Amino acid sequence: MKMSRQFPLNALRVFDAAARHLSFTKAGEELGMTQTAVSYQVKLLEENIGEPLFLRMARQVSLTEAGEKLAPKVADAFNTLREAVDSVRDAPDATLTIHSTATFASRWLSRHLGAFQLEHPSIAVRLETSGALIDFNQSDCDVAIRWSRDDVRGLTYHRLLRGVYTPMLHPDLAQSIGGLKQPEDLLRLRIIDPGDVWWSQWFREVGIENPNLERYPRSRLSVQAFEAAAAIAGQGVAMLTPELYADEIALGRLYQPFEHLSSEGKNYWLVYPENRRNIRKIKLFRDWILKRIEESRPQQPHQYPMSGA
Repeated sequence: MKMSRQFPLNALRVFDAAARHLSFTKAGEELGMTQTAVSYQVKLLEENIGEPLFLRMARQVSLTEAGEKLAPKVADAFNTLREAVDSVRDAPDATLTIHSTATFASRWLSRHLGAFQLEHPSIAVRLETSGALIDFNQSDCDVAIRWSRDDVRGLTYHRLLRGVYTPMLHPDLAQSIGGLKQPEDLLRLRIIDPGDVWWSQWFREVGIENPNLERYPRSRLSVQAFEAAAAIAGQGVAMLTPELYADEIALGRLYQPFEHLSSEGKNYWLVYPENRRNIRKIKLFRDWILKRIEESRPQQPHQYPMSGA
């Protein structure tokens, strides 16, 4: 009997994609095949095994009991193969491609990334930024730094920073109205991006149900780092993640007037596919950034002076 009949590798590869997506169409998009070709390969595998692997319904498919039993084992097998190939590819001149949000890249990663390259000079680094959640199946990125929840199947998550936010401004702007004694005092100043839902959430949580944010001029800078730059320049109050601006706080360029921190359940995460967790360059970067993040955390709690008294 031919090896291809004994071990239908191509059909197993198609089955793996179809089982992950629970869609022949999406599996075809991942593999560069038509939906018909995916269906044909799955049928070949089912004939080879002698059991149906999918229940076919209108516009969707689901795994049968046999499919449920086979899918994780096939996935593990392909993960092992990928790791083996990637370990050979991981040559001294390997490139680590990082996808990050623009704010984390500008406020933290760009300030520390040189240290990683000094520790690992054989690994070149390429940094890409955007607010999109990349699909690792469609991208050549090795790791991503996301502002998100940790709920995507097949990915490994390591929390870098808590996803909290609070109003921040330049100390001189606070002094221009005699200091900030109560959260209501913020409403006497220009609010940067008042349409951001974080503002209404934060005010609601400190007991201000109707801050009337609609009366402020509309502005949207889209990236938190840009809003922070405007706040540092004294142009208004921005809703920021304090841990990203520890240097500016220490230098007296930004000021957190109130202790309350809001959150929408998201955090900054280091993310990569589970099946690439043993790739050397990924392991080195993971270990480095988790250690560096811990070392760079502010040692002293934020203070809330400047009451105007």
